[in-house]
This record gives sequence, C-alpha cells and structure tokens, in this order.
Amino acid sequence: MSGFFAQPESWVAVAFVIVAALLAKPVSKAIAKQLDNRRDSIKGRLDEASRLHAEAQQLLATHQQRLREAQRDADNMLSTAKAEAERLSAAGAKDLDDLLKRREQQAVGRIAQAEAEAVREVRAVAVDLAVEAARRIIAEGLTQEKAAQLTDKTIKDLGDRLH
Repeated sequence: MSGFFAQPESWVAVAFVIVAALLAKPVSKAIAKQLDNRRDSIKGRLDEASRLHAEAQQLLATHQQRLREAQRDADNMLSTAKAEAERLSAAGAKDLDDLLKRREQQAVGRIAQAEAEAVREVRAVAVDLAVEAARRIIAEGLTQEKAAQLTDKTIKDLGDRLH
C-alpha cells in the first residue's frame, strides 16, 4: 500500500477524484438551473403563442358571427322586399320589377359591404398578430452584429432604390 502512495501520479489521481467529487454537486445544480430556465422560457413562449392563437380564433369567430348576422339581415331584407313586391303586384309589373331590383341591389351591396368589413378586420388582426410574432422572433434571435449588418444592407438597398 505504501508503494501506491509513494507514486506522485497516485496523489494526482486522489486529488483529481477529491476535486471532481467536491465540484460535482454545484456544477450539476448550475446545469439543472440553466435547463430549468430554458424550459421556463420555452414554456412561456408556447403559452404566449397559445394565447395569441386563442385570441385570433376568438376574433375570427366574432367576425364570422357578424358575417352570419349580416347575411341573416340581408335575407330578412330580401324576404321583406319580396313580401312588399307581392303586395304591390296589383299596382303594376314595371313598378314591381324596379322595386325588386333596387332592394336586391341594396341587399347585395350591404352583404358585400359586411363581407368586406369582416375580411378587413380579420386581415388587420392577422397582420397585427403576424407583425407582433415576427417582432418577437426577430428580437429573440437577432444578435447585435446581425442587426447592424441588416441595417447597413437596408440603407445601401434604399440608396439604390431611390436613384
């Protein structure tokens, strides 16, 4: 046994084992903490994406409901116009045709207007969500160096486009 401890390599090995044993717990705690932080960050981003998705779904459902209500209103107006047309049929075929055409054009115009408004609102929300998501993704993944390169390239391209 004294031969083992007489060798300098043996003492180096014993010292290494002692140092490794003393550092194992703090190093493993630090690694675990980093992994926990990363997990929490990813979970937060997933929760935010889920919330934004739910919000977009809710807005879409609201706009679809508005579109259905507009369609229902248009159908009601059309049925009212038809009922009025039947009542006025005794007054004359020409007056009846003119009235039906006007009412139908109004109904079609209101439907088109309601559809266009719903589509504009959905697009605006989608654009806002996409811009916000892109801003967050760029902000999280863009280094200062890449940001500077992109800024320089954009300035150069802008000069070329203006001339």
